[in-house]
Amino acid sequence: MLKKVAAINDMSGIGKCSLTVAIPILSALKTQCCPYPTAILSSQTGYPKFTYLDFTSYMQEYNRAWKELDVSFDTIYSGFLGSIDQIDIVRDFIKSNNNAYVIVDPVMGDGGDYYQTFNDEICNKIKDLVKISDLVTPNLTEACLLTNNKYHTNYTLEETLDLAKEISALGPKKVIITGILIDGNIINLGYDKENDEYLSYSLKYNNKSYSGTGDIFTSIISGLITNGHDFKDSIKIASDFIFKCIEYTSKYDIDPNDGVFFEVFLNDLTSLNN
Repeated sequence: MLKKVAAINDMSGIGKCSLTVAIPILSALKTQCCPYPTAILSSQTGYPKFTYLDFTSYMQEYNRAWKELDVSFDTIYSGFLGSIDQIDIVRDFIKSNNNAYVIVDPVMGDGGDYYQTFNDEICNKIKDLVKISDLVTPNLTEACLLTNNKYHTNYTLEETLDLAKEISALGPKKVIITGILIDGNIINLGYDKENDEYLSYSLKYNNKSYSGTGDIFTSIISGLITNGHDFKDSIKIASDFIFKCIEYTSKYDIDPNDGVFFEVFLNDLTSLNN
């Protein structure tokens, strides 16, 4: 029987990110993706024009309907949250599914800054989710925000590992910090608190950046971990997949807001669980 992943995230009609990538990727990895929307957008917020429907007022009713069906989940994967009230809703959802493995992608910012709808108050609330998670997947900006460290672009591997350890001290057993640039390479660092081990996985940076790659990464991690794959191997698989997608997409002149052509490589994920 397929394992169930409750994917808490927004849905954007244009721009491949959030639930738009989580659903096909989790499905390709032979898990059942159960979307739990936080917002519905006509296009993701990187575009100059988009509509935005805040789903906060519907989320509790949505959850109550699931409870009445007596649905349980193997994994809860939380991504973009559209309001501070949603953090409490998601926290309560996690606590009511206490057998689920909890993965939190603390979506808050990039490049050293908050996204336009986030601030210190929301960051402090998101720490409530981090504390009750099993695994968190911040980028470097988010790792600094969670630990109250100053962001800069010259973090060494040792300093990044210290950030991961600080985050794990909040509660999660495992931490993956993504998108660390060192000497022309892009590095994803995973830390396992229980074994006090870390993995840094490095790939050549080709100076191309596209929206949604973080969502693709965490979706792959969520599917693999749900099906029992090794933590370190999962980081390598997800990193290689993103690299391949970016290399392929960079051959075409497209708006980076459109995201990568991940669909071309979904069969690679499907074959992992054959």
